[in-house]
Amino acid sequence: MTDFIKAVEAKINEKIPQLNPGDTVSVHVKIKEGDRERIQEFKGIVIRLRKSGNDASVTVRRMASNGVGVERTFLLRSPRIDKIVVERHGKVRRAQLYFMRDRTGKSARLKQKFD
Repeated sequence: MTDFIKAVEAKINEKIPQLNPGDTVSVHVKIKEGDRERIQEFKGIVIRLRKSGNDASVTVRRMASNGVGVERTFLLRSPRIDKIVVERHGKVRRAQLYFMRDRTGKSARLKQKFD
């Protein structure tokens, strides 16, 4: 049974670094428009991380114009993800940062973690 599961699993993307909740990341996603393909950047804070093999995903939240929050969930093994760049590590004490949805302004900032 495990051989069958391994045959169906998608390959791991080497351009995805070790991610943690609270990290500020820049996700470069391939967008197809008609016959053209371009790369779009989605920059925000990782509020949720699911490490479950083929279904591994990360949810990134950013503040759009007029203070509207936008969340996007990316499958980590998707071929649409070009790369993920970790720009900053945040100091958090939780696994899911759902409390960030209610925060705006200065209270929506996380302290930086220095390794």
